[in-house]
Amino acid sequence: MNARPPRIAIVAGEASGDLLGSHLIRAVRERCPNAEFVGIAGPKMIFAGARTLYSMEKLAVNGYAEVLRHLPELLRIRRRLKQQIIAQQPDLFIGIDAPDFNLDLEIALKKRGIPTMHFVSPSIWAWRGGRIRKIARAVSHMLVVFPFEAEIYRKAGIPVTYVGHPLADSLPLHPDRKAVRERLNLPAQAPIVALLPGSRVSELKHHAQLFVDTARLLHERYPNMRFIVPMVSRATRELFSTALHAADPVPPVQIMIGHADYAMTAADLVLVASGTATLEAALLKRPMVITYRVARLTAWLMRKRAYLPWVGLPNILSGRMLAPEILQDEATPQHLADAIAALWDDPKLRAVQEQTFMQMHHSLRRDTAQRIAEAVLPFLPSCD
Repeated sequence: MNARPPRIAIVAGEASGDLLGSHLIRAVRERCPNAEFVGIAGPKMIFAGARTLYSMEKLAVNGYAEVLRHLPELLRIRRRLKQQIIAQQPDLFIGIDAPDFNLDLEIALKKRGIPTMHFVSPSIWAWRGGRIRKIARAVSHMLVVFPFEAEIYRKAGIPVTYVGHPLADSLPLHPDRKAVRERLNLPAQAPIVALLPGSRVSELKHHAQLFVDTARLLHERYPNMRFIVPMVSRATRELFSTALHAADPVPPVQIMIGHADYAMTAADLVLVASGTATLEAALLKRPMVITYRVARLTAWLMRKRAYLPWVGLPNILSGRMLAPEILQDEATPQHLADAIAALWDDPKLRAVQEQTFMQMHHSLRRDTAQRIAEAVLPFLPSCD
Protein backbone atom coordinates (compact mmCIF):
# COMPACT_ATOMS: atom_id res chain seq x y z
CA MET A 1 0.00 0.00 0.00
CA ASN A 2 1.31 3.45 -0.92
CA ALA A 3 1.90 5.93 1.91
CA ARG A 4 -0.55 8.82 2.00
CA PRO A 5 0.67 12.15 0.57
CA PRO A 6 2.41 14.53 2.97
CA ARG A 7 -0.27 16.55 4.76
CA ILE A 8 0.21 20.07 6.16
CA ALA A 9 -2.46 21.89 8.15
CA ILE A 10 -2.13 25.63 7.62
CA VAL A 11 -3.86 28.80 8.84
CA ALA A 12 -3.57 32.37 7.54
CA GLY A 13 -5.67 35.14 9.02
CA GLU A 14 -5.54 38.06 6.59
CA ALA A 15 -4.41 39.22 3.15
CA SER A 16 -0.72 39.57 4.02
CA GLY A 17 -0.68 36.05 5.48
CA ASP A 18 -2.47 34.76 2.39
CA LEU A 19 0.28 36.21 0.21
CA LEU A 20 3.03 34.73 2.38
CA GLY A 21 1.21 31.41 2.54
CA SER A 22 0.96 31.19 -1.23
CA HIS A 23 4.73 31.62 -1.48
CA LEU A 24 5.25 28.93 1.15
CA ILE A 25 2.93 26.45 -0.57
CA ARG A 26 4.64 26.90 -3.91
CA ALA A 27 8.10 26.62 -2.31
CA VAL A 28 7.21 23.30 -0.65
CA ARG A 29 5.43 21.90 -3.69
CA GLU A 30 8.45 22.56 -5.89
CA ARG A 31 10.26 19.93 -3.82
CA CYS A 32 7.24 17.87 -2.73
CA PRO A 33 4.62 18.12 -5.50
CA ASN A 34 2.04 15.86 -3.82
CA ALA A 35 1.97 17.73 -0.51
CA GLU A 36 -1.55 18.56 0.67
CA PHE A 37 -2.43 21.81 2.44
CA VAL A 38 -5.71 22.24 4.32
CA GLY A 39 -6.94 24.68 6.97
CA ILE A 40 -7.86 28.36 6.64
CA ALA A 41 -6.64 29.97 3.44
CA GLY A 42 -7.27 33.03 1.35
CA PRO A 43 -7.64 33.26 -2.44
CA LYS A 44 -3.90 33.28 -3.21
CA MET A 45 -3.27 30.18 -1.08
CA ILE A 46 -6.28 28.44 -2.61
CA PHE A 47 -4.94 29.22 -6.08
CA ALA A 48 -1.58 27.76 -5.00
CA GLY A 49 -3.35 24.53 -4.01
CA ALA A 50 -4.64 24.86 -0.44
CA ARG A 51 -8.10 23.71 0.64
CA THR A 52 -9.87 25.97 3.09
CA LEU A 53 -12.33 24.84 5.76
CA TYR A 54 -13.43 28.34 6.86
CA SER A 55 -13.45 31.80 5.32
CA MET A 56 -10.22 33.65 6.03
CA GLU A 57 -12.20 36.86 6.41
CA LYS A 58 -13.62 35.52 9.70
CA LEU A 59 -10.14 35.91 11.19
CA ALA A 60 -9.37 39.31 9.66
CA VAL A 61 -10.10 41.50 12.69
CA ASN A 62 -7.54 43.60 14.55
CA GLY A 63 -7.24 45.44 17.83
CA TYR A 64 -8.43 44.52 21.29
CA ALA A 65 -11.88 46.09 21.03
CA GLU A 66 -12.53 44.62 17.58
CA VAL A 67 -11.40 41.12 18.57
CA LEU A 68 -13.59 41.15 21.69
CA ARG A 69 -16.68 41.73 19.56
CA HIS A 70 -15.85 38.70 17.40
CA LEU A 71 -14.38 36.53 20.15
CA PRO A 72 -17.20 33.92 20.48
CA GLU A 73 -17.12 33.15 16.75
CA LEU A 74 -13.30 33.07 16.65
CA LEU A 75 -13.16 30.66 19.59
CA ARG A 76 -15.79 28.45 17.98
CA ILE A 77 -13.86 28.31 14.70
CA ARG A 78 -10.60 27.54 16.50
CA ARG A 79 -12.20 24.77 18.57
CA ARG A 80 -13.71 23.09 15.52
CA LEU A 81 -10.54 23.52 13.49
CA LYS A 82 -8.45 21.97 16.27
CA GLN A 83 -10.73 18.92 16.28
CA GLN A 84 -10.54 18.60 12.50
CA ILE A 85 -6.75 18.87 12.46
CA ILE A 86 -6.30 16.33 15.24
CA ALA A 87 -8.61 13.93 13.39
CA GLN A 88 -6.51 14.31 10.21
CA GLN A 89 -3.15 13.90 12.01
CA PRO A 90 -1.10 16.03 9.59
CA ASP A 91 2.66 15.78 9.42
CA LEU A 92 2.97 19.47 10.31
CA PHE A 93 0.89 22.49 11.27
CA ILE A 94 1.96 25.92 9.99
CA GLY A 95 0.47 29.07 11.46
CA ILE A 96 1.08 32.12 9.30
CA ASP A 97 1.18 35.29 11.40
CA ALA A 98 -2.20 35.82 13.23
CA PRO A 99 -0.52 35.02 16.58
CA ASP A 100 -3.58 35.65 18.74
CA PHE A 101 -5.41 32.90 16.85
CA ASN A 102 -2.56 30.58 15.95
CA LEU A 103 -0.40 30.37 19.07
CA ASP A 104 -3.10 28.80 21.27
CA LEU A 105 -3.97 26.44 18.44
CA GLU A 106 -0.30 25.50 18.09
CA ILE A 107 0.01 24.80 21.82
CA ALA A 108 -2.96 22.41 21.68
CA LEU A 109 -1.69 20.62 18.57
CA LYS A 110 1.88 20.35 19.86
CA LYS A 111 0.55 18.68 23.03
CA ARG A 112 -1.12 16.11 20.76
CA GLY A 113 2.19 15.29 19.12
CA ILE A 114 1.70 17.34 15.93
CA PRO A 115 4.83 19.37 15.04
CA THR A 116 4.10 23.09 14.73
CA MET A 117 5.77 25.81 12.72
CA HIS A 118 5.04 29.53 12.84
CA PHE A 119 5.83 31.68 9.80
CA VAL A 120 6.44 35.38 10.56
CA SER A 121 7.39 36.28 14.08
CA PRO A 122 4.98 38.29 16.20
CA SER A 123 6.53 41.72 16.65
CA ILE A 124 7.92 40.88 20.10
CA TRP A 125 10.78 43.31 19.40
CA ALA A 126 8.22 46.15 19.15
CA TRP A 127 5.75 45.29 21.90
CA ARG A 128 4.50 42.42 24.12
CA GLY A 129 7.95 40.85 24.36
CA GLY A 130 6.72 38.48 27.07
CA ARG A 131 4.94 36.46 24.38
CA ILE A 132 8.20 34.70 23.63
CA ARG A 133 7.49 32.34 26.56
CA LYS A 134 4.18 31.39 24.98
CA ILE A 135 5.86 31.00 21.59
CA ALA A 136 8.35 28.58 23.14
CA ARG A 137 5.43 26.38 24.27
CA ALA A 138 3.66 26.71 20.93
CA VAL A 139 6.18 26.17 18.16
CA SER A 140 8.52 23.40 17.13
CA HIS A 141 10.23 25.73 14.65
CA MET A 142 9.98 29.44 13.88
CA LEU A 143 10.46 30.95 10.41
CA VAL A 144 11.41 34.65 10.55
CA VAL A 145 11.51 37.18 7.74
CA PHE A 146 13.81 39.86 9.19
CA PRO A 147 17.51 39.22 9.94
CA PHE A 148 17.56 40.66 13.47
CA GLU A 149 14.75 38.31 14.64
CA ALA A 150 16.74 35.07 14.47
CA GLU A 151 19.03 35.95 17.37
CA ILE A 152 16.03 36.71 19.62
CA TYR A 153 14.77 33.15 19.17
CA ARG A 154 18.18 31.53 19.45
CA LYS A 155 18.71 33.22 22.82
CA ALA A 156 15.33 31.85 23.95
CA GLY A 157 16.25 28.33 22.83
CA ILE A 158 13.61 28.20 20.09
CA PRO A 159 14.60 26.51 16.80
CA VAL A 160 14.56 29.23 14.14
CA THR A 161 15.37 29.79 10.46
CA TYR A 162 15.79 33.21 8.87
CA VAL A 163 14.25 32.77 5.43
CA GLY A 164 14.25 36.36 4.18
CA HIS A 165 11.05 37.93 2.93
CA PRO A 166 9.26 36.31 -0.06
CA LEU A 167 8.28 39.72 -1.37
CA ALA A 168 11.95 40.69 -1.67
CA ASP A 169 12.47 37.75 -4.03
CA SER A 170 9.27 38.17 -6.04
CA LEU A 171 9.23 41.95 -6.51
CA PRO A 172 11.64 43.46 -9.06
CA LEU A 173 14.58 45.58 -7.97
CA HIS A 174 13.70 48.09 -10.68
CA PRO A 175 9.90 48.24 -11.20
CA ASP A 176 8.73 49.40 -14.63
CA ARG A 177 6.32 52.19 -13.77
CA LYS A 178 5.72 53.18 -17.38
CA ALA A 179 4.70 49.67 -18.43
CA VAL A 180 2.35 49.22 -15.47
CA ARG A 181 0.69 52.57 -16.12
CA GLU A 182 0.06 51.50 -19.69
CA ARG A 183 -1.35 48.18 -18.47
CA LEU A 184 -3.71 49.97 -16.06
CA ASN A 185 -4.64 52.61 -18.63
CA LEU A 186 -3.29 55.42 -16.46
CA PRO A 187 -1.87 58.72 -17.81
CA ALA A 188 1.88 58.60 -18.34
CA GLN A 189 2.69 62.04 -16.90
CA ALA A 190 0.05 62.87 -14.26
CA PRO A 191 1.06 62.54 -10.60
CA ILE A 192 -0.54 59.38 -9.20
CA VAL A 193 -1.03 58.48 -5.55
CA ALA A 194 -1.79 54.90 -4.54
CA LEU A 195 -4.18 54.68 -1.58
CA LEU A 196 -3.91 51.57 0.57
CA PRO A 197 -6.37 51.90 3.47
CA GLY A 198 -5.99 48.28 4.62
CA SER A 199 -7.21 44.80 3.81
CA ARG A 200 -9.67 44.22 6.67
CA VAL A 201 -13.24 45.45 6.88
CA SER A 202 -12.42 46.83 10.34
CA GLU A 203 -9.59 48.90 8.84
CA LEU A 204 -11.82 50.31 6.12
CA LYS A 205 -14.33 51.42 8.74
CA HIS A 206 -11.60 53.58 10.26
CA HIS A 207 -9.83 54.60 7.06
CA ALA A 208 -12.17 54.78 4.06
CA GLN A 209 -13.54 58.27 4.64
CA LEU A 210 -10.14 59.49 5.86
CA PHE A 211 -8.43 58.40 2.65
CA VAL A 212 -11.19 59.73 0.40
CA ASP A 213 -11.15 63.14 2.10
CA THR A 214 -7.36 63.25 1.85
CA ALA A 215 -7.60 62.55 -1.88
CA ARG A 216 -10.19 65.31 -2.23
CA LEU A 217 -7.90 67.86 -0.55
CA LEU A 218 -4.93 66.80 -2.65
CA HIS A 219 -6.95 67.06 -5.86
CA GLU A 220 -7.95 70.61 -4.92
CA ARG A 221 -4.24 71.45 -4.51
CA TYR A 222 -3.04 69.49 -7.58
CA PRO A 223 -5.89 69.35 -10.15
CA ASN A 224 -4.04 66.86 -12.39
CA MET A 225 -3.34 64.41 -9.55
CA ARG A 226 -5.00 60.99 -9.87
CA PHE A 227 -5.57 58.24 -7.30
CA ILE A 228 -5.69 54.46 -7.48
CA VAL A 229 -6.87 52.15 -4.70
CA PRO A 230 -6.61 48.32 -4.71
CA MET A 231 -9.22 46.46 -2.64
CA VAL A 232 -8.76 42.84 -1.56
CA SER A 233 -12.45 41.89 -1.33
CA ARG A 234 -15.95 42.88 -2.39
CA ALA A 235 -16.76 43.94 1.19
CA THR A 236 -13.83 46.36 1.43
CA ARG A 237 -14.55 47.68 -2.05
CA GLU A 238 -18.15 48.45 -1.10
CA LEU A 239 -17.07 50.31 2.03
CA PHE A 240 -14.58 52.42 0.09
CA SER A 241 -17.04 53.07 -2.76
CA THR A 242 -19.66 54.29 -0.29
CA ALA A 243 -17.18 56.75 1.22
CA LEU A 244 -16.03 57.87 -2.22
CA HIS A 245 -19.52 58.61 -3.53
CA ALA A 246 -20.31 60.58 -0.36
CA ALA A 247 -17.49 63.04 -1.12
CA ASP A 248 -18.28 66.44 -2.61
CA PRO A 249 -16.70 66.81 -5.03
CA VAL A 250 -15.74 63.21 -5.80
CA PRO A 251 -11.96 62.96 -6.39
CA PRO A 252 -10.68 61.02 -9.45
CA VAL A 253 -10.11 57.61 -7.83
CA GLN A 254 -9.75 54.35 -9.77
CA ILE A 255 -10.75 51.32 -7.67
CA MET A 256 -9.18 47.93 -8.42
CA ILE A 257 -9.78 44.46 -7.03
CA GLY A 258 -6.42 43.09 -5.95
CA HIS A 259 -3.06 43.84 -7.60
CA ALA A 260 -1.77 46.16 -4.88
CA ASP A 261 1.71 45.70 -6.37
CA TYR A 262 0.52 47.13 -9.70
CA ALA A 263 -1.14 50.09 -7.98
CA MET A 264 2.00 50.95 -6.02
CA THR A 265 4.32 50.42 -8.98
CA ALA A 266 2.24 52.80 -11.07
CA ALA A 267 2.19 55.46 -8.37
CA ASP A 268 4.56 58.32 -7.66
CA LEU A 269 3.59 58.28 -3.97
CA VAL A 270 1.76 55.93 -1.61
CA LEU A 271 -0.55 56.69 1.32
CA VAL A 272 -0.66 53.41 3.22
CA ALA A 273 -2.14 51.96 6.38
CA SER A 274 0.55 50.50 8.64
CA GLY A 275 1.16 46.81 8.04
CA THR A 276 2.79 44.53 5.49
CA ALA A 277 1.72 46.88 2.69
CA THR A 278 4.31 49.39 3.95
CA LEU A 279 7.05 46.83 3.34
CA GLU A 280 5.67 46.06 -0.12
CA ALA A 281 5.70 49.78 -0.94
CA ALA A 282 9.30 50.01 0.27
CA LEU A 283 10.37 47.04 -1.86
CA LEU A 284 8.74 48.74 -4.85
CA LYS A 285 10.80 51.84 -3.95
CA ARG A 286 7.73 54.05 -3.59
CA PRO A 287 7.96 57.12 -1.33
CA MET A 288 5.19 56.86 1.26
CA VAL A 289 3.28 58.34 4.14
CA ILE A 290 2.13 55.83 6.76
CA THR A 291 -1.06 56.22 8.78
CA TYR A 292 -3.33 54.19 11.02
CA ARG A 293 -6.42 54.51 13.17
CA VAL A 294 -7.80 51.99 15.65
CA ALA A 295 -10.38 52.09 18.43
CA ARG A 296 -9.30 54.34 21.30
CA LEU A 297 -8.96 51.46 23.77
CA THR A 298 -6.76 49.54 21.35
CA ALA A 299 -4.59 52.60 20.72
CA TRP A 300 -4.14 53.23 24.45
CA LEU A 301 -3.17 49.63 25.17
CA MET A 302 -0.73 49.51 22.26
CA ARG A 303 0.99 52.72 23.37
CA LYS A 304 1.37 51.34 26.89
CA ARG A 305 3.08 48.18 25.63
CA ALA A 306 5.17 49.58 22.75
CA TYR A 307 8.99 49.54 22.83
CA LEU A 308 9.79 51.40 19.62
CA PRO A 309 9.00 54.96 18.49
CA TRP A 310 7.83 53.75 15.06
CA VAL A 311 5.03 51.49 13.77
CA GLY A 312 5.85 51.26 10.04
CA LEU A 313 8.05 48.37 8.97
CA PRO A 314 10.30 50.54 6.74
CA ASN A 315 11.03 52.80 9.71
CA ILE A 316 11.63 49.87 12.06
CA LEU A 317 14.01 48.22 9.59
CA SER A 318 15.90 51.45 8.91
CA GLY A 319 15.94 52.44 12.59
CA ARG A 320 14.69 55.98 11.96
CA MET A 321 11.65 57.99 10.90
CA LEU A 322 12.26 57.54 7.19
CA ALA A 323 8.61 57.67 6.09
CA PRO A 324 6.28 60.06 7.94
CA GLU A 325 3.90 58.34 10.37
CA ILE A 326 0.63 60.15 11.10
CA LEU A 327 -1.42 58.11 13.52
CA GLN A 328 -4.67 58.06 15.47
CA ASP A 329 -5.98 61.55 16.37
CA GLU A 330 -3.23 63.20 14.30
CA ALA A 331 -4.47 61.31 11.24
CA THR A 332 -6.73 63.95 9.72
CA PRO A 333 -7.29 64.55 6.01
CA GLN A 334 -5.46 67.88 6.24
CA HIS A 335 -2.40 66.41 7.97
CA LEU A 336 -2.20 63.52 5.53
CA ALA A 337 -2.66 65.79 2.51
CA ASP A 338 0.06 68.11 3.81
CA ALA A 339 2.48 65.19 4.28
CA ILE A 340 1.84 63.83 0.78
CA ALA A 341 2.21 67.34 -0.66
CA ALA A 342 5.53 67.80 1.15
CA LEU A 343 6.84 64.60 -0.46
CA TRP A 344 5.56 65.54 -3.90
CA ASP A 345 7.05 69.03 -3.73
CA ASP A 346 10.50 67.88 -2.57
CA PRO A 347 12.33 65.45 -4.91
CA LYS A 348 15.22 65.16 -2.41
CA LEU A 349 12.89 63.76 0.27
CA ARG A 350 11.61 61.19 -2.20
CA ALA A 351 15.13 60.26 -3.27
CA VAL A 352 16.25 59.58 0.30
CA GLN A 353 13.37 57.14 0.79
CA GLU A 354 13.96 55.45 -2.57
CA GLN A 355 17.69 54.95 -1.99
CA THR A 356 17.14 53.49 1.47
CA PHE A 357 14.40 51.21 0.16
CA MET A 358 16.78 49.83 -2.47
CA GLN A 359 19.31 48.94 0.23
CA MET A 360 16.53 47.33 2.26
CA HIS A 361 15.46 45.25 -0.75
CA HIS A 362 18.95 43.83 -1.20
CA SER A 363 19.22 42.96 2.50
CA LEU A 364 15.95 40.96 2.48
CA ARG A 365 16.65 38.97 -0.72
CA ARG A 366 17.68 35.52 0.50
CA ASP A 367 16.21 32.91 -1.92
CA THR A 368 13.31 32.54 0.46
CA ALA A 369 11.64 29.64 -1.35
CA GLN A 370 14.74 27.49 -0.99
CA ARG A 371 15.10 28.32 2.70
CA ILE A 372 11.43 27.62 3.42
CA ALA A 373 11.59 24.26 1.68
CA GLU A 374 14.74 23.29 3.60
CA ALA A 375 13.00 24.10 6.89
CA VAL A 376 9.69 22.37 6.12
CA LEU A 377 10.79 19.19 4.32
CA PRO A 378 12.36 17.48 7.37
CA PHE A 379 8.87 17.38 8.91
CA LEU A 380 7.48 15.48 5.87
CA PRO A 381 8.87 11.94 6.09
CA SER A 382 7.36 10.74 2.83
CA CYS A 383 9.25 13.47 0.95
CA ASP A 384 12.64 12.13 2.10
